[in-house]
Amino acid sequence: MIRTEAEYREALARLDAERQRLRDQDKQLRAEGVSPAARKRLLDPQRSFSDQLAEEVDSYERLKRGDVGELENLHGLGRLLIALRIARGMTQRDLAEKLAVHETQVSRDERNEYHGITVDRASRIMDVLKAEVRTSVRRASKARRRGRSNATGRIVPVRRSLTPAGRRRG
Repeated sequence: MIRTEAEYREALARLDAERQRLRDQDKQLRAEGVSPAARKRLLDPQRSFSDQLAEEVDSYERLKRGDVGELENLHGLGRLLIALRIARGMTQRDLAEKLAVHETQVSRDERNEYHGITVDRASRIMDVLKAEVRTSVRRASKARRRGRSNATGRIVPVRRSLTPAGRRRG
């Protein structure tokens, strides 16, 4: 995830360089008479990296326009806080000053996506970012309440009982 303007500029430069490298390699392979199918197999891994980098750049640009998305069950709260800062046009330094902490603290928190942040601290950051959170509570689906997903994606019922020694089974 791109978090700063410096990272954004660096990503743009890397993306341009990657795209140029792909064009050069494709041109060289054509000159050597490599078939289109073989060129595709040879260049696809590099295209994949380039596509991923382009996706990160697009994501940062969406955030700068204010498109921060939604949050469900507090999963992704750290990414949301970063997205809100970017959408507000604030640097990490700006946020640090408003929170009265050192810039390295904000940088470290964002690098870790605010892992383990308290509700009070998240609320304070949201206040500084002039963001409002609205919550609603709804009953989880029956499948989510009674089971868990296994490797195949099927919902598997969870059955646990206590043994006489007080240990869990299941």
